[in-house]
Amino acid sequence: MLGLAGGVAVAAHRFAVVSGPTVASSEPLPVGPAESPTDYPLLSPVRPAVATVQARYAGAVPREWGVAVSGTRTRLALPDRRLALTFDACGGPGGTAVDSDLLGLLERERLPATLFLNGRWIDANPALAVRLADNPLIELGNHGTQHLPLSVTGRSAYGIAGTRSVAEVIDEVLVNHRRLQEITGVAPRWFRPGTAHCDEVAAAIVRDLGEEVVGFTLNGDSGATMPTSKVQGALTSAVPGSIVIVHMNRPTGDTAEGLAAALPALRAQGREFVTLGGAGALA
Repeated sequence: MLGLAGGVAVAAHRFAVVSGPTVASSEPLPVGPAESPTDYPLLSPVRPAVATVQARYAGAVPREWGVAVSGTRTRLALPDRRLALTFDACGGPGGTAVDSDLLGLLERERLPATLFLNGRWIDANPALAVRLADNPLIELGNHGTQHLPLSVTGRSAYGIAGTRSVAEVIDEVLVNHRRLQEITGVAPRWFRPGTAHCDEVAAAIVRDLGEEVVGFTLNGDSGATMPTSKVQGALTSAVPGSIVIVHMNRPTGDTAEGLAAALPALRAQGREFVTLGGAGALA
């Protein structure tokens, strides 16, 4: 047993704290060769400087806003019988706790899952972040540095003001990207904005930074506010190929109980659980 909800000493070489906007304009980054916010070819190993990314989108005007804008992946490309469970850890005031029951359920039931960790949540739970990275059934995704909606114009969602420029989008993605790479040893592939909201220009910038914006097909717990029966009902309604979003940072919610109640029905339906990386491709 890996003891996901327990503590562990953090080796200095495994965890590096990065605070505040620290983007270096000369540092190369992974990038896809997109030339416009609506052009989304496959990710490429080409690595332009941050300044190149900033220049590429200077003056770009977004036309879309929400949780499923152009460039957002919301389902598995090859559904078969598979579902992808994704768990957000949002950080910040009231959001840095750990749902130990939920993590224990993942471990006990050996459920593959993708966990989107925010930088503030990592700050509050550094040892656990390392422990999660060591679990072969778990994949870590980027949930931003400050959990901000991702915008080039400062748009907000749920009362949270978003990033206001290309430079702020880059900081929101890249600072936590580097932190997760220090923890896991590999660059994160997936990005979910704070509140899951973004515009299509910001989504294109995320691709240029080597990640893809991931939304969801099914909201399984409404920010861990739904009672057990509602979580169970939502999860058992998930169609093959769904990306399910729930939350792992609110232990007072009923997400763990709802998922536990839904598992027998999902397995009876023949559903198989995969990480986003194990899904092959997203659509």
